[in-house]
Amino acid sequence: MTIDSHQHFWNYDPVRDAWITSDMHVIRTDFTPYDLLREMKENGVDGSVAVQADPSENETVFLADIAERHDFVKGVVGWIDLCSKYADERLDFYHRTVKKVKGFRHIVQAEQDDNYLLRDDFCRGISLLKKYHYTYDILIYPKQLPAAIRFVEKFPDQPFVIDHIAKPDIKNRKTEPWTSQMKEIARFPNVYCKVSGLVTEADWKQWKPDDLKPYFDVVFGSFGTKRLMFGSDWPVCLVAGTYARVKKVVTDYLQPFTEIERNAVMGNNAISFYRLDLQNNPTSNL
Repeated sequence: MTIDSHQHFWNYDPVRDAWITSDMHVIRTDFTPYDLLREMKENGVDGSVAVQADPSENETVFLADIAERHDFVKGVVGWIDLCSKYADERLDFYHRTVKKVKGFRHIVQAEQDDNYLLRDDFCRGISLLKKYHYTYDILIYPKQLPAAIRFVEKFPDQPFVIDHIAKPDIKNRKTEPWTSQMKEIARFPNVYCKVSGLVTEADWKQWKPDDLKPYFDVVFGSFGTKRLMFGSDWPVCLVAGTYARVKKVVTDYLQPFTEIERNAVMGNNAISFYRLDLQNNPTSNL
């Protein structure tokens, strides 16, 4: 089964979605489950994990409602204020009421403090996730990797996944210190990594698969096929390529691997990491 471990939905709002700059005009529009379902069917993808793009509980509820109405959305990575003194109450609420919420994410890449992950109040919130079996998606830039390494070391039993291979500067072919730091963070067995978002860190207009290969080599060599998962980062990926092209660059790289390894990266790892319920038919129910 093929699972897209990282995609978004939104009803475009120019104020809320100010991060979508003018050079990203192609995604300054609404993206709905019907849009994604068409892409998934055309590309042989059976299910997806919807990830928050706005730091609000309204976003979590919005995604949870979509997942409730559309079987192919197998899980949701939402948002709560993990720094809040009420974080435990909010986690308990989602645990009791919304089964498809599988984990949470904060847009740490946007924080001015490169050590945001190490804040006492944030770490207190992270410490609450385990009892509810929630995962945490780490969204950072390479400059925040040193803090991320110290962060994951604090929580050896908490499942983490690094989004978009920590966004290295592919456009300018920079590999260090990103390579060394990714190898270091991969030493922690509870840390996974999403093979997603590479095309948006490359030259949007001129990238080639060969531009991405050195970065694939690093994450596959560091995490292995048991801790990597494919994600499209749709619709953000559309600034640099179609859904089909984004998926193909991953499946082409995987060709020399065994069928078991390919299946792990393209779906099975996401299923086990997010504890996805596959009882419903994948792309049949609208």
